[in-house]
Amino acid sequence: MRPSLTDLDVFVAIARAGGFRGASRATGESPSGLSERMRRLEDRLGVRLFNRTTRSVALTDAGRDLLGKLEPALREVEAALDVVNGYKERPAGTLRLNVPVSAARLVLPTIVPPFLAAYPDIRLEVIAEDDFVDLLAAGCDAGIRYDERLEPDMIALPIGPRVQRFATVASKAYLDRRGTPVEPRDLLQHSCIRVRFPQRALAPWEFERNGQTLLVDPPAVLIVQPGGVADLAIEAAIAGIGIVTIFEDWVRPHLETGALVPLLPEWWLSFSGPFLYYPGRRLVPTPLRAFIDYIKKLPSPI
Repeated sequence: MRPSLTDLDVFVAIARAGGFRGASRATGESPSGLSERMRRLEDRLGVRLFNRTTRSVALTDAGRDLLGKLEPALREVEAALDVVNGYKERPAGTLRLNVPVSAARLVLPTIVPPFLAAYPDIRLEVIAEDDFVDLLAAGCDAGIRYDERLEPDMIALPIGPRVQRFATVASKAYLDRRGTPVEPRDLLQHSCIRVRFPQRALAPWEFERNGQTLLVDPPAVLIVQPGGVADLAIEAAIAGIGIVTIFEDWVRPHLETGALVPLLPEWWLSFSGPFLYYPGRRLVPTPLRAFIDYIKKLPSPI
């Protein structure tokens, strides 16, 4: 007897959750019921899919191979079934987006509320992280990334401002105490607040003017990672701890109030804005199709 799609769905749920208890929460079926399902599936296939101990459940080599083949196929099945939603008056379902923290803070706030108001039957799940991820392996429908970090074989759609800049700023109190840099190399003599992206070396600050590019690796008095901790970098700069280079949009309110002062603005690096990207498959899930259509109808951002 061939395995049912339901049993294969359960197998994938257990593999993704890393055990029967996690899969139980995802499926609503008891751990013992899931265990019995897997025992029957393994009997039908004549091969063990999981190695089980009292403390852990791990895929066998056969299980890993089966999972690798099943996940893309099941996603296509889910997408095919989801097309039925297109016949409803209002699209429904879950849309999962994987986005960098900068996009979660600077792009989505003006898009998400009106989108959800227009499509009340869609549930949006946003995963904000700056690591480069495999969309499909992460179980996401689409992502937002900057052009140099787009995955191959993806369809890309501009979203949000098309030009952004890194701003270098400090407080007046700091500049009164330490002096004002007049060119990027002067930063080597200053206390600086640096941002390190996860699992990457501390990148030098990049400046550009009239086609000339300068890389500067100033001393760091404070190092933070993106996300909520980036607010710490801004607050530290306001408190006079040092100079920070960060997204211009993040510090614009403090520039407007005078809490921070722009430094070397003629050297600020501009870069292209982000893109919404998604797999170039034939069947696009209805919630994602609704989001794509919504983005395409927005006024062209500057």
